[in-house]
Amino acid sequence: MADSMSEMLRQDMTCEGLLECFHGTKELDKEVFGLLVETTEPLTVDDIAEQIDRERSTAYRSVQRLMQAGFVQKEQINYDQGGYCHVYRPTDPDQIADEMQRLLNDWYAKMGQLIGEFREKYDQQGETAVAIEQ
Repeated sequence: MADSMSEMLRQDMTCEGLLECFHGTKELDKEVFGLLVETTEPLTVDDIAEQIDRERSTAYRSVQRLMQAGFVQKEQINYDQGGYCHVYRPTDPDQIADEMQRLLNDWYAKMGQLIGEFREKYDQQGETAVAIEQ
């Protein structure tokens, strides 16, 4: 991930890079998200761990990060004989895109406000320096 906005704009970024950009997800999280998108049925953590060739706890942490970011949803499957399991599926891409757009709009508004504050602060200091020189 780039350290500055100018570096970020110079980099080649894929749409999957938005997951990292907006929510700080890891490479593994992108892999898990891609797996969930490619499958037709929701997967358990055990299924995910097997497919990505990682420990169950590692897969679980990745799924938790994706859920926290809103990219994955959890469903409970109840067994007829009793008991249940959780399965995971990707959130609708339109929902994810709408949320990223909302975050981007909020960020843009905040940056606009900070740029205005910067302009006011340093414009006043410039005027003070000119007044002192005269």
